Amino acid sequence: MIKKDDIVPIGYFAKPHGIKGEINLILSGDVSFDEWDEPYIICEMDGILVPFYLEEYRYKSDTTLFVKLEHINSDEAAREFANREVFCPPEVVLDYDDDRLTWSHFIGYKVFDNAHGLVGEIIDIDESTLNILLVINHNDNELLIPAAEELILSVDHDSKQLKVELPDGLLDL
Repeated sequence: MIKKDDIVPIGYFAKPHGIKGEINLILSGDVSFDEWDEPYIICEMDGILVPFYLEEYRYKSDTTLFVKLEHINSDEAAREFANREVFCPPEVVLDYDDDRLTWSHFIGYKVFDNAHGLVGEIIDIDESTLNILLVINHNDNELLIPAAEELILSVDHDSKQLKVELPDGLLDL
């Protein structure tokens, strides 16, 4: 199953091109499918992230591709993809770096404080106010800590860990 935390947005589909199922893909960054044996993109369809393999693709410009997806063989079928956001695994994005991540990417990461050790696991992101909060399962209770880059000491994406330095007293609330 594909998780939103494991993919990054690369652009969106515009209108179909021609009558045989090609679609315009407008890119938001540098993407390369060339090194991939079986390139694919991911779209959210009815609330589910679904992979679609690329039958062929060609560049129209630096930011636009003509894409032919497997099993999409008509203008009508291609129209179902118009205006949909397109995602890929991060390794396909040439200029991918941590600055492109959203806070929701860190759901499932374990948080370690410099002074207190394991704080807990991020279970949600609270964006209901201007100050975004990480919702952490801390000893079976929800702990809210500010989603502030200045509190983060390091990030290990492979082991899904955040090392932070929390303000004194925050864990006592």
